[in-house]
Amino acid sequence: MTGTKVEAVHTLGAALEGVVVGQVLEKEQHPDADKLSYCTVDVGAAEPLKIVCGASNFVAGDKVPVACVGATLPGGITIKRAKLRGLESQGMMCSPTELQVGGDASGLLILPADAPVGVPFAQYRGLADTVLELEVTPNRPDCLSMAGVAREVAAVSGVPYTVPTGEPAEAGTPVADLASVEIADGDLCPRYTARVIRGVKIGPSPAWLAERVTAAGARPVNNIVDVTNYVMFELGQPLHAFDLARLAKRDGVAAITVRAAAEGESIRTLDGQDRTLVSDTLLITDDSGPVALAGVMGGESTEVSEGTTDILLESACFDTASISRTSRRLGLISESSLRFERGVDPDLAARASARAAALMAEVGGGSVAPGIIDVYPGKRPPLELALRVSRANALLGTALTSAEVRKLLEPLGITVSGDGDEIACIVPTFRPDLEREVDLIEEVARLFGLENITSTRPGGRERIGMRTDAQRFRDRIGETLRAAGLDEHIGYSFGDPADLGRLAWPLASDEVLVELINPMSGEQSVMRWTLAPSLLRAVSHNQRRGVPDVHLYEMGTVFMTADGRKQPKERLMAAGALAGAWHRPSWNALEDTLGFFDGKGVLESLMEALHVSRWSVRAADHAWLQPGRSADVIVGGDVVGWLGEVAPAVLGAYETVGPVTLFEISVQALIKAAMHERVSFSEIPRFPAVSLDIALVVAEDVAAERIAGALRSAGGNLLESVRLFDVYRDPADAPEDARRLPKGMKSVAFSLTYRAADRTLSDEEVRPVHDKAVRKVCGAVGAEVRG
Repeated sequence: MTGTKVEAVHTLGAALEGVVVGQVLEKEQHPDADKLSYCTVDVGAAEPLKIVCGASNFVAGDKVPVACVGATLPGGITIKRAKLRGLESQGMMCSPTELQVGGDASGLLILPADAPVGVPFAQYRGLADTVLELEVTPNRPDCLSMAGVAREVAAVSGVPYTVPTGEPAEAGTPVADLASVEIADGDLCPRYTARVIRGVKIGPSPAWLAERVTAAGARPVNNIVDVTNYVMFELGQPLHAFDLARLAKRDGVAAITVRAAAEGESIRTLDGQDRTLVSDTLLITDDSGPVALAGVMGGESTEVSEGTTDILLESACFDTASISRTSRRLGLISESSLRFERGVDPDLAARASARAAALMAEVGGGSVAPGIIDVYPGKRPPLELALRVSRANALLGTALTSAEVRKLLEPLGITVSGDGDEIACIVPTFRPDLEREVDLIEEVARLFGLENITSTRPGGRERIGMRTDAQRFRDRIGETLRAAGLDEHIGYSFGDPADLGRLAWPLASDEVLVELINPMSGEQSVMRWTLAPSLLRAVSHNQRRGVPDVHLYEMGTVFMTADGRKQPKERLMAAGALAGAWHRPSWNALEDTLGFFDGKGVLESLMEALHVSRWSVRAADHAWLQPGRSADVIVGGDVVGWLGEVAPAVLGAYETVGPVTLFEISVQALIKAAMHERVSFSEIPRFPAVSLDIALVVAEDVAAERIAGALRSAGGNLLESVRLFDVYRDPADAPEDARRLPKGMKSVAFSLTYRAADRTLSDEEVRPVHDKAVRKVCGAVGAEVRG
């Protein structure tokens, strides 16, 4: 509830159940094996155990951890009674590796002489502990350490906390006579410190150190490397140890330079890989070349090894973006790089260096050279923010006083002064997420306790919240498309620039795609300019998985810009895709493949639901649609979208089986037209209608919509509706003597309905009106009445 989630709780020592402290009473040579011994071991039970052992680093009287029959070791090995070379073994004496309490697998773990026999090993070694696995959000790098989490726990629970401090004992040649540091770019490396520890002996870490490092999630390596990991987990400062003797010298001094790599420069890292670098990679170098990838991984040439005696200890702060780019480009994600990516407190470097140097001298037996090299070009004063207590109370709905706010903030390391409504807060450098007054108010809220803030209704003067007209019309569009049988598809707002070629989509001379600065991939490197590719990929995805009938729609924003334009132009669009059929064929219903007119039917349903009457489709060619099966959608005289069956080449580019019908239309244009329409209602007719049919022969290029409009205009008040019900064309290969129509002509048949609101119409009333309308239309469109 305070921002740091406990992901899991691990109980250490649970995996060591059945492992106890034992004492070797007798050690005899195995009669049938030169490298095995047969031992009598006291484990505090009524009878000692007989155990066959292959280790040689123990004698009778030694105390060792013993895994009894039934125990399961951390590696998953279950101990059973077994015969080894003819002798029964009733358990196993264990090495540090087998118990995962150290990295030494060469022999048994020899315990001190005062270890109590029969006591559970986990209890004796203090391994019966609880580890909390925490989810740390990216804006809280200060919680990536034991000290940071301790500070949080102390602030939440109201108890004091301490952080290990202290300066190492120093002796010998000053560090300034042994090493030097130069930073080429202070923005990439705000601070770099170096210490020297001389005369160390590399070896396994003492048990307490190896166990703490293991509990924190790392693998023990040796005493020096383990100290760097220990301090990183403890304080949050990544460290790196160089073999001082292997660093190139300049006038007898190891000259460290922090700089960006030259394009094509290379380094062999600790994992033995040769890596070619780009120019924005930050390096630690000496006069011989790169010796480490700053904040990511050390170099093989200066690695600490068993022969190392002198250590140069690095404790530094690097640019977060630079480390992030390098670690991801090279695929080297580590505990160190994770902390540098989130942000390491530059003021922590010297304190962490002192802590690590003291521990190295303790566990490695060396001495710390006097002084510290500290190059700090990026030093900045801490941020000071003003916090208005009244503003905090207004935002949170609390009634806190300035004293109470101060008491909440100070345990977090924030220095607070003043006791009025406005208090001054100095933000510690380890909290880069606190940048504004509202950030401090958030801290107040989470420490006061979100559960302690009572719910209050927002203030207002008898206002009732409601959706806007545009929102209601947008909802109606979605409802209508779903009612028409289409399922909603939600695609990415990112697009593939290669879709321009796949669709043969023409950009106007002043149109430019909106490119992303930091795309996730080349296939998602621009903002989408149309919804068509997203729907085509969805159709293909379904078809390739055995779903042939696909009916989808999507409502989303498309983007386009122009040279010199500061912000891209955004348009909300609705698009649909129809493939296959409305239903699978059955004994009483044949399959009817969806096509152009099914898409037009969906648009008709949409226009009817929005009460948009002034709309039509007009034949138009689009490169991604089939000629003769494509059209523009016209609303109020403006082109607001398009409709058609997808061209075969485009279907192939998207691995889609046709026919596929697409449409795309501007939502803003639909809403604008719908908001300007006046919806009128009339009473249910009380008198019957008169229906008359008319077939007209017209030129092939005369649209049926034009004829219908002319009929409505000429029909007068009695004409209620005009409906096209038949279109006839002679077969293209029909011989001349078999043609029923002149060449280049077609027959269109309409049903005209006449009705009067106050009476029943007679044929004598309707016929003159009908004949007059037919004559006008024939003159207007060059038609002849078909006999």
